[in-house]
Amino acid sequence: MSIPQGAYQPDLPGVPPWLNKGDNAWQMTAATLVGLQSMPGLVILYASIVKKKWAVNSAFMALYAFAAVLICWVLVGYRIAFGDKLLPFWAKGAPALGQKFLIGRARMPETTHYFSDGTTVESLMHEPFYPMAAHVYFHFTFAAITMILLAGSVLARMSIKAWIAFVPLWLIFCYTVGAFSLWGGGFLYHWGVIDYSGGYVIHLSAGISGFTAAYWVGPRLKSDRERFPPNNVLLMLAGAGLLWMGWSGFNGGAPNAANVAAPLAVLNTNISAATSLLVWTTLDVFYFGKPSVIGAVQGMMTGLACVTPGAGVVQAWAAIVMGILAGSIPWFSMMILHKKSTFLQKVDDTLAVFHTHAVAGLLGGLLTGLLAEPSLCSIILPVTNTKGAFYGRSGGILFLKQIVAALFIIGWNIIATTLILLAIRLFIPLRMSDEQLMIGDDAVHGEEAYALWGDGEKYDPERHGWQGSASPPETTQTGFVNGARGVTVNL
Repeated sequence: MSIPQGAYQPDLPGVPPWLNKGDNAWQMTAATLVGLQSMPGLVILYASIVKKKWAVNSAFMALYAFAAVLICWVLVGYRIAFGDKLLPFWAKGAPALGQKFLIGRARMPETTHYFSDGTTVESLMHEPFYPMAAHVYFHFTFAAITMILLAGSVLARMSIKAWIAFVPLWLIFCYTVGAFSLWGGGFLYHWGVIDYSGGYVIHLSAGISGFTAAYWVGPRLKSDRERFPPNNVLLMLAGAGLLWMGWSGFNGGAPNAANVAAPLAVLNTNISAATSLLVWTTLDVFYFGKPSVIGAVQGMMTGLACVTPGAGVVQAWAAIVMGILAGSIPWFSMMILHKKSTFLQKVDDTLAVFHTHAVAGLLGGLLTGLLAEPSLCSIILPVTNTKGAFYGRSGGILFLKQIVAALFIIGWNIIATTLILLAIRLFIPLRMSDEQLMIGDDAVHGEEAYALWGDGEKYDPERHGWQGSASPPETTQTGFVNGARGVTVNL
């Protein structure tokens, strides 16, 4: 009889009795998928969706955030979000670097949930069947993508030095509050609020903080606001594709187990994204007379953001409902309401993060309060008998809780982001100089994305100095204006 070798020997120290290899493998895979959403997904998307002169700067802001968040996360951030309680919305910070801590079983110490008497346990402490290192890394990827989504609001004018200072401060004083409150055993977690995978913690936070940051940083140059075409639409689609496919890890990894909720969440995620993309495109054709690739990507994003807070607790038909509303309500807020609101036009949200993430994330959280299915809720939630308003009169309580939680996240993000930026402004200008804004990447980084002329427009001999008998045919290009599509420029 042959003797088992390597990982298949009995009683291995690297395979403790509590370890579930399937859960462990899936969690690491899911974490990698979410990481790929940011690096290279959003790096590529940001580099290609902006005007050519800002391609390098936009990509670098995302690249820096991914690296800086990881170091801050393991030094202090993870345990503020998932450690021992300090305040109802914040845990005690400590490093997550020790070997004993990282290879031990994952546990969230403040997630033991008690009945109203305060002594009888209703739900045991959440202890996934994989090592702490997998949990630390998985939630790092969530923190990183939140930071990078926020960056979309301030592209093409925020000082890179101010951004370098902003990232660790926002992670510690803003992101961790939402994460602990809703996931780590904070007051909203024990109150029974549902944020399955980050509709509030990630999308609402990124959209509100991004909009607030855009207000304080100030606008782009007038010329950039009026004309901001993507420099590479096809590359933009590659980044969007990584974002969409990576979302299977985003929502599929949220149950912290390879259980029945994970594949349901993955299916619901894709259903909502596809439905929203189709609805957004249909509205574009109806209103503008033609489909837009940029619009399709925005519809995809709103569908993904909307389903995220309820992906594992709603039925598949509900995911279609979420997709329909995600493709229409944010479309209306961006294309119609934005143009009629003086305030929304005043704040220069470069990539419309407020509409695609804050509006969509809030919408998803509220819809979860209506559509959360009781038996699905019982699989992953600490509060028993949780259900959406459509499943019984008592379900209306959940909807009210979802509203209150959203107001808390909105208020905290506005206040904390404002204080952080005002503090940074005392030492570093938040906005680049006008000279840097005129030149772009070459002035900020000494590098350019392409050794070519133009800002994504087709070659024009009159504008680019070429003298010849033939002129290129006229074409059109759709860009972002004040963060919203809607101006077509003839080139």
